[in-house]
Amino acid sequence: MADRNRREEEFERRNAEARMEFLLSMRRRGIRDVKVLRALEQVPREIFVEAEHAERAYADQALPIDCGQTISQPFVVATMTEALDVNPQHKVLEIGTGSGYQAAVLGMLAKSVVTIERYRTLADLASARLRVLGLKNVIVRVGDGSFGAPDEAPFDRIIVTAACEIVPPALLDQLAGGGRMVAPVGPLTGVQTLRLFTKTGGKIEYFDLMSVRFVPLVEGKAEAL
Repeated sequence: MADRNRREEEFERRNAEARMEFLLSMRRRGIRDVKVLRALEQVPREIFVEAEHAERAYADQALPIDCGQTISQPFVVATMTEALDVNPQHKVLEIGTGSGYQAAVLGMLAKSVVTIERYRTLADLASARLRVLGLKNVIVRVGDGSFGAPDEAPFDRIIVTAACEIVPPALLDQLAGGGRMVAPVGPLTGVQTLRLFTKTGGKIEYFDLMSVRFVPLVEGKAEAL
């Protein structure tokens, strides 16, 4: 029992150090929004990764999760969140729940978040993690993310966490006037461009943020998993 307690204490110590270094590294790499940094600090990334990867939870790398998917690297999460410029009055739509980490960060910032996942296994795991954090303003749905959530539209902010060759038209339609969307656009394998879209008076404009690699956005709800 004593050895187990010591191991747990050592893990907690290393984890706290990694978390502090993670936050400092986000600042060094250009994340300036204090709200975003605070949200990243409040969400324990280690509960969103598989147990065997817990010691790498704060490393700036994507990590594998169930159903052949990944949890995005922290800097990409921070960049996408900062680009959205979320405030406490915003309704947010996320396409691709994955582990639930990005949804949790958004839940710390927004009035409400609807997040859609095609794999029920991932949706159930994410829901459980969000309950642990007490994030009652985040709703996880199982479905085809390319259709969005028309019953909840319009959304002030939309985030797509899977690669698409073109952004599904339904998502652009569900973006509110004055809204923002971030999405990785490009080939479904290889490198995509993280793109920030804005909508003003029905007109869509965009500019490119950085190169990224995401798993592809797959239409339809998974029948298995």
